[in-house]
Amino acid sequence: MADRKFIENTESFHEKDELEWGYEEGVEWGLLFPEANGEYQSPINLNSREAQYDPSLLQVPLSPNYVVCRDCEVINDGHTVQILLRSKSVLMGGPLPRSHEYELYDVRFHWGRENQRGSEHTVNFKAFPMEIGKEHLGLKAVTEILQDIQYKGKSKTVPCFNPNSLLPDPLLRDYWVYEGSLTVPPCSENTTWILFRYPLTVSQLQIEEFRRLRTHAKGAELLEGSDGMLGDNFRPTQPLSDRIVRAAFQ
Repeated sequence: MADRKFIENTESFHEKDELEWGYEEGVEWGLLFPEANGEYQSPINLNSREAQYDPSLLQVPLSPNYVVCRDCEVINDGHTVQILLRSKSVLMGGPLPRSHEYELYDVRFHWGRENQRGSEHTVNFKAFPMEIGKEHLGLKAVTEILQDIQYKGKSKTVPCFNPNSLLPDPLLRDYWVYEGSLTVPPCSENTTWILFRYPLTVSQLQIEEFRRLRTHAKGAELLEGSDGMLGDNFRPTQPLSDRIVRAAFQ
């Protein structure tokens, strides 16, 4: 699933986990993070028939200026895999406020333990595992080193990563957009979600590398009932409430 979130205040990405949270069943984020109780939370199920076509979205095309990142740090933080970008990559246009640049701070992955689930957003109630297909060459530099960051707190530097490889096509004309929130605590509602119609693909071997990662530090004692495997790290879909999902295509 090609999820993209852009936040003008990128400090949201820098906030540290002051409180412990996780994806375990029964964990109530709203008790720890009040913003998670808001009306405009993410992710959502996107009903393609109810999305409203908005031709104004294409008046100013989405314009990414993503540059190749040298010596990117890839981290297992116990919740997900993050790629921290050292080069300045920005996005403009589309539904974003005019003359504003939105900087791509990091890349985060969500995946399921099985192929029937994994993506945070769903389309017509269909979830994507990360979408299985042919090998994703742009992610090869990342998936090849996941074995080195198997445990929480481990990181590895990759010599080269091109964020353009995460964009589904150069024209970027087929997307939905809505206003929502971060999908991880503190779940701040200051996010414009741009969901691309066509998913990216990774191979089964690549997704299995993600499924070998662990939620804990090496040698740490596991919580009762936990196998320590990192997966199903996606938030359930949230109510749409009175929000409108707009589409840049018919």
